[in-house]
Amino acid sequence: MPRLLGNLLIPRLLRQRYGIVDSEVHGADKIRAAIDAGHGILITPNHPRPADPMALYPLCQATQSLFYAMASWHIFMEGKLQRFVIRMMGAFSIYREGMDRASLQCAMEILEKAERPLVIFPEGAVSRTNDLLNPLMEGISTIARGAARKRAAGDGGKVVIFPLAFRYHFEGNIEETLEPVLSQIEQRLSWAPQQQLNLLQRIRRVGVALLGLKEIEHLGATQSGDLFARVDRLIDHLLHPLEEEWLDGPQSGGVVKRSKNLRRVILKGMVSGDIEDSERERRWQQFSALYLAQQLSLYPRGYLSEDSPVERLLETVERFEEDLTDVARPYPPQRVTLHVCDPIEVPAEKVRGEDLLMQQVESSLKAALGLSKDGTAG
Repeated sequence: MPRLLGNLLIPRLLRQRYGIVDSEVHGADKIRAAIDAGHGILITPNHPRPADPMALYPLCQATQSLFYAMASWHIFMEGKLQRFVIRMMGAFSIYREGMDRASLQCAMEILEKAERPLVIFPEGAVSRTNDLLNPLMEGISTIARGAARKRAAGDGGKVVIFPLAFRYHFEGNIEETLEPVLSQIEQRLSWAPQQQLNLLQRIRRVGVALLGLKEIEHLGATQSGDLFARVDRLIDHLLHPLEEEWLDGPQSGGVVKRSKNLRRVILKGMVSGDIEDSERERRWQQFSALYLAQQLSLYPRGYLSEDSPVERLLETVERFEEDLTDVARPYPPQRVTLHVCDPIEVPAEKVRGEDLLMQQVESSLKAALGLSKDGTAG
């Protein structure tokens, strides 16, 4: 993207669409040194907000380099302006739900040729959480190791990974910001605004109500017991029948990964066009169940408490909005910090036994974000 256009357009879009008015970059010199050394560079950020791809631009400025970025194909379908901007910033599409070999090969070639740094978000989905890191996708290790082997067999160059920690800071009055939004949601639930409650109590009450509505829709009645046990039961109710039909039975692991595996197999016939309209409609309904399961899984247990940072309250209400209306409004003023971790050299040798590369990336991100080993705030 031409520098003048980027300097004018990106800050404006960050303010208008996401409420981000300022940014700080720490450690950009590490990436600049790797560029000057001719290394193939893979940047692996956490993914707390939809703004993340655009919020990379200050790092591009600080390193004096444009990046390539692997983005899910649906990002390119969210309006002409966004499509223009992310393409100008170097993004290319990957069909995450299937085996997009062309995109994977493109990513490997970018690292092999070391033309520009490549950005891949290893969580695979927006977490909407500053203080939580979801399981990382293992496929990134395959890309990085493949490129490292090709470089070693060619010019002898290196491939290095830079974990990148995004953190967003809300700098306004959280009560004044969230009160009208919660009132609108409460009115949508046919309630009078619950202004007699404090902010945390109102958020919890809305969350319980929204879960109850989904339980009635899918289970026939609201359930009893621990709130997050109820969430887990609903997720299993949504996923287990699909895993029985399409896979080898109920699967283990994170819900994002389970949903991705299901989408991949369900989509096969839809992409080829070899199914009847009634079957296509049935599969669209299955996609809706997968989306709901994934959204439910991203409300983390124990994330809200009396002493929670204001950002957690904001994130939760944004998620309510997103789940109810498919879009969350901007909440200014916010500031984003980008912390570049130390480089991790990618071995050129084929891995024997357990692949520890993504564990190293995860550990670096957790340390930079101040998270404990289980991926939550310490």
